[in-house]
Formats: sequence, C-alpha cells, structure tokens
Amino acid sequence: MTTSRNATLEAWMKEHGYSSNSLADAVNSAVGDLTGRVGGLDGSSVRDWKAGRVRWPKSATRVALEKVTGLPATALGFVPRGRAPSSAPAPPPEDPVERRRFLTAGTALAAAAAAPASGSSRRVGTSDVVRLQQRFAEIVASDHRHGGQPVIEQKAVALADEALALQSAGSSTQRVRAFVYACAAAFRSSAMWAAIDGRRYNDAVRHMREAQALAEMAADPAIKFRIWSHAGTLYRHMGRPSEAIAANDVARNVFLTRRDPMFACLGHARQAACYGLAGEATAAQRALDHARDALERADPAVARPAWMTAVSNGAELESLALAAHLSLGNFAQAEAHAHHSLALLHPHMQRDRALNTARLAHAQLGQDEIAPAVATAMSIPPELVARHPRVTATIGDFGHKLRTRAASSPLTHTWDEYAHAHLRNTA
Repeated sequence: MTTSRNATLEAWMKEHGYSSNSLADAVNSAVGDLTGRVGGLDGSSVRDWKAGRVRWPKSATRVALEKVTGLPATALGFVPRGRAPSSAPAPPPEDPVERRRFLTAGTALAAAAAAPASGSSRRVGTSDVVRLQQRFAEIVASDHRHGGQPVIEQKAVALADEALALQSAGSSTQRVRAFVYACAAAFRSSAMWAAIDGRRYNDAVRHMREAQALAEMAADPAIKFRIWSHAGTLYRHMGRPSEAIAANDVARNVFLTRRDPMFACLGHARQAACYGLAGEATAAQRALDHARDALERADPAVARPAWMTAVSNGAELESLALAAHLSLGNFAQAEAHAHHSLALLHPHMQRDRALNTARLAHAQLGQDEIAPAVATAMSIPPELVARHPRVTATIGDFGHKLRTRAASSPLTHTWDEYAHAHLRNTA
C-alpha cells in the first residue's frame, strides 16, 4: 500500500523550528503531564508521522501532540482510521484557554488509572466513578455553551479511553465495573453528539458504534436511551428519516421510558422531528401530543442526568416541535414554538439559543414577514454563527431563501451587505 507524506505536519515543524527529535521530546513530556508516565517516542516515531507511515497516532500521543501544537490532529495532516484523506479546509482555531482547560481536565483521572498501585493490585472503586461522572458533567456543560467543537469531541474520546483504562488498572466489583463501562459509553455518546452538532457525520457514526457496544456491556438504560436517541438525530440530520425513525423506536422501547415519563417525552419529541422530516404531519402531531402528555406526568423532582436539563423544563420539547413544524411548512406553529423555546432555554445554552433564533427567522420568512425575519437573523451574534456549523448552515439557507422569495426587496440587499461584512461561509 502506498503512503503519502504528511506535508502539513512537516510545514508546521519547519515554521516552529522543531526537529523530529525535539518534537518527540515535547510530546513525551506532554504525555507525562497527561498520564503520569513520560512517553516513549523518539525521532524515528516523528519521521514515521512525516512519511505518512503512521496516519493516526494513538489517543494519548495524539492528545499530547495537540497540546504541544495547539491544533487538532486533523489540522496537522493526520487522518482518522477508516477515513480517506480529505481536501476540506481545517477547522478554525479553537480558543486556547478553552482548549487548555479541556486537555488538562482529565489529567488526575489518567494519572489515577496509570499510577502503580500500593500493593499487588489497585482497587477501582466508587471514587473513580465519581471522578468520571464529574468529567462527564463538564463535557455536557461545555456542549451547552460551545456546541460541537472538535476539542469537545476529542476530549470526550480521550476520557472514554481513560475510563476503559481503569478496567485494567486493578480489581473492582461487578457493580463498579458496570458503572465504568457506562461512563465510557457516556463519553463516547458525547463525542458522537459533538460530531453530529459539528456536521462531521462519518465521525459520528464511528462514535455511535463504539458507544453502542460499551452501553451493552454497561447495561445502563439511561445511556442506551441517549445513544439510540442521538442515533435518530444523526440520521435525521443526514436526511435519512426512515433510519431516524427506526433508531428512535429503539430508544423509545428502552424500559426506562415506561418508568420515567421524562425520557418518554424526549423520545416522542425526537420522533416528531423525524416524522416532520418525512412529511408525515399527522404522525408528527400525534408524537408531539404524546410528548406533552408525558412531560405533564413526569415528576420534576426525580434526579436525572445533566443532559436531561432542557427536557425537564420543556425547552427541548419546544425546540423539537419547532423543528417538526418547520420541516412540514407549518410556519405559524413553528414561530410559536420558537418563541416558547427561547423563553425556556437556560442562559448558558448559547448554541441552542442561536440555532432556534435562526429557525425563528425561517418561520417568519415562511409567512412573508420579511422585515421581522431579517431583524431576527441579524440579532444572532456573528461569533455564534461562525462557531457552530449547524447555525452557520441554517443562516446560510436563510439567506438563500430570502433571495429566492424577495429578490428585489431592499431588505434582501441589507441582509446581503450584513452577511458579507459580518458572517462567514453563509453564502
């Protein structure tokens, strides 16, 4: 099999004054910071990267390299396993403070997994599970603020690997072992969601398969529900409504949905969005009615995972109803649900707020309310449009529909000037 040189990495090393040996030393040190054990690379390892003989370094090495360079591995010319080389441009640089925080968040956990035990065997216990769950809560919180950034996806994968490393770090009870597998599945499901949100669908499919296998080993109904529900969303965004409906059916049939109506609410609401994409108006409305009934029956005082926060207060139901009615062309109903969702979303959920505001602009445009639609679209901070691929795509589609519907309107000219001056990749 022929290999192609990694010219991108070579150019980065030349620009920053790294030889093969000095880059190996820097990455080894970063591996030590991450895992508690200095890495074992040498100059020949880096030469293998440059020659293209190693196209995707191992996870700890990859994260360490990203820490040294401040760039995701894909921006350095590396190609994930199973993916063909792409000529697509690299993603925009990520905030360095945010990146450092994520790259160091799991250091204590990794060190705990890798450190030698005192005695013949380290005991993996509930304190390890608590640390994993804390890291998971951080991933969820960052998703709410920043959406599907590659750094979130990468950190979630690294944490999944660290969780699995605990399984071989020492002995544990069957219950703790199941919890650790559940945490690994949860991290993989977050990587999957970040990839979906970033419109990196091939990566999302890969994470989905890993997460599904881990969830089966964990026998955790909540995380199994999350993974299959996300699978439905993945297929919906890929424009494959039949598979989306089938995946959501698996989620809705998890026993947890019969025990806790809040999960049933989310299952029905996501199914409604899939029916909307398929053009099945009656089925979509029926699913929304079931979701609302389940939400009314749910006990808000029951403890649930952090990722269910927007479901508990009805914001997610309104968001999915918005998506369903927008797909069906029911623009007045979509507008009403958009206003409801924006009133219910928590302030830190910046990605969802920007996305639903963009959808509101579509709903207003669909009713020929040109001036309100343009004002709504222009109310989204440009940095949020640029940061979130789904928002970028939705606003780009808005501009296209505006030019089609009202080509001669002065407001269309106003929008085009605004988009040219303030928005990227929305034409």
